[in-house]
Amino acid sequence: MLRGGLTAAGLVGPASLMVVVGLALPLALLMRYSLNRFVPGQFMVEALTLENYAKFIADPYYTAILGTTLAMAAGVTLASLALAYPVAMVLARAGGRLKALLLLAIVLPLFVGNAVRAAGWMVAFGRGGVLSSLLEAVQLPPVTLMYTPAAVFVGILSVNLPFVVLTLSSVLEGIEESASEAALSLGATPFAAWRLVTLPLSLPGLLAAGILSFILTMNAYATPVLLGGPRFQMMAPVVATEVLQQSNWPFGAAVSFVLMTVTLVLTAGANILVARRTRS
Repeated sequence: MLRGGLTAAGLVGPASLMVVVGLALPLALLMRYSLNRFVPGQFMVEALTLENYAKFIADPYYTAILGTTLAMAAGVTLASLALAYPVAMVLARAGGRLKALLLLAIVLPLFVGNAVRAAGWMVAFGRGGVLSSLLEAVQLPPVTLMYTPAAVFVGILSVNLPFVVLTLSSVLEGIEESASEAALSLGATPFAAWRLVTLPLSLPGLLAAGILSFILTMNAYATPVLLGGPRFQMMAPVVATEVLQQSNWPFGAAVSFVLMTVTLVLTAGANILVARRTRS
């Protein structure tokens, strides 16, 4: 019994140490910075104050940015789930060479960085880009989407879709086709069989994929900066601006903790709601 306990501790120990060193210690240091006071010319003054958090809550500029980030995360998450679900079903039911080709097509975009993909969308959305050329070809007025929320939405959606498809397909593969076939044999239509059998069984996958997409959007940096421009702000670029450009580490740390707290609370709440619905 002792030997088994020592073996388990030996297996868990290195991973736990890596988590503490790589995650817990930087977060603790960041929390300590957020309680300091920023004085121009002195970088950071040691203190124990909540004025940085009060500044964020009291300033409509920053609360509006948080609202914009939440709205973008919710919209991208819903759109990614709606677009990824049919693809994930096809991927889960495919076999052989077709499945390999589909997986390759889904995974290949992950080999390209977010900044590179955003640069590609800049070429497509810019003045005289692919979108404007297509519209002019069909005698429609050209539209420039660059530096708009729509461009950021499409850019983040393209980043999140592969992750959502892969997460959903892994869950859908575990659902036996016999369950839907039984519903069809009892007179259910294909849509009714999907709604009453496949969809409820895939709720854990939908939750996991939705949470992943939500977290990725809440923390998106390169895409909002490149496609949104200086007028469109989201939380992650604000953190970078405060730390790198303004050298205001205390306020930047406070903004990052607000972002992390809101993300964790909302994802935990969604998890609880779905768990209760599944039990009922």
